[in-house]
Order: sequence, then structure tokens, then C-alpha cells
Amino acid sequence: MHRLFEHISHYTTVSAADFEEILTYFEPLTYSKKALVTKAGTRCNFNHFVLEGCLHMCFANQKGMESTIQFAIENWWMTDHLAYINRIRTDFSIQAVERTHLLRISFEGQQKLLTNFPQLEKYFRSVYEISYGAALMRFKYLHDFTKEDIYLHFTEHFPAFAQRVPQYLIASFLGLTPEYVSEIRKKKRS
Repeated sequence: MHRLFEHISHYTTVSAADFEEILTYFEPLTYSKKALVTKAGTRCNFNHFVLEGCLHMCFANQKGMESTIQFAIENWWMTDHLAYINRIRTDFSIQAVERTHLLRISFEGQQKLLTNFPQLEKYFRSVYEISYGAALMRFKYLHDFTKEDIYLHFTEHFPAFAQRVPQYLIASFLGLTPEYVSEIRKKKRS
């Protein structure tokens, strides 16, 4: 739970006593490896803060092929923001990549939290701004880099993911095939 307190403290000021009350808005949960946190086609009611572990968000195309669009490790938030805010069904599934401990908050709970602790508006705004900026950079890399450069950039700049996430999920996230990632890795080793 202290991870959330430290994370909030990077962006705004919250006393230890206030944080104890803030925690009452969250539900702690643990998911085993490969467990579904959110299933595509269900209402997106929760936002998730990762305390320990790793999540990935994905969707299946018409042929049933899964594409990963986002990862979350410690101190990262994950939800389908549009479905969460509009309280509608999500097109995305969220799954645990490894055993994951998280805090989840409902949309209604988050609205009450922001009413009672207005300084958290700044916190969530900062989190969303960073997330949006990262999404823009990913879009740029996917359109600007060669396939090999995309993989090399990812592994060099995000080693925490490259070391923990299975290669097939990294390939899916980068729009590559697992076979192509294997070729790049072999080439890099030689």
C-alpha cells in the first residue's frame, strides 16, 4: 500500500492520516498468472493500480488473434479509460502476466475520492498526461522505426518489461511476430 502513497507523493501532498482514509476507497486484490482482471465485453467498472506484478491489456481481432496494447508494472495504472469514464462495456481484456497484487477503485469511488481529496485531481491529471504522452510516443515509434529498431528501442529503453514479459507478448505489443522477435534476438547475440 505504501507504493501508492509514494506514487501520489511525487505529484501532490497527502498526509499519512489522509492516506489511511484514501485507502478505504480501494479494494486490494491478488491475481494469479494469466488470470483475467477484466474481460472484453463486460462493463469497465474499475481502475487498477499495480502494487506488485505485471498486467497487459489486449484485444482480439476478427480472426481471434490477440494484440497487446499496454503493459502495467509496479506504480502504473491500467483501465480502458473511455469505457471506465463512460461506464460502458470494454473491448479490451486485462490479464495478469505474472502473479499480481493491485488496488482497484470503482468509478463511483474515484469520483467520491476526488470530491473528498481535491488535491488528487492533480495526481490523476499528471498520471493521465504521462500516459497520453507515452501513447503518442509509441504511435510515433510504430510509424517511424523499422521493425528491428522498434524491438531494439523497446528492450533498451524498457528493460523492466523486456526482462519480465514473455517474448510473444512483447512481439504482440510491438506489432511483430514471435518468430521475427526470435530472429532479431539471434542476430543481436551473434
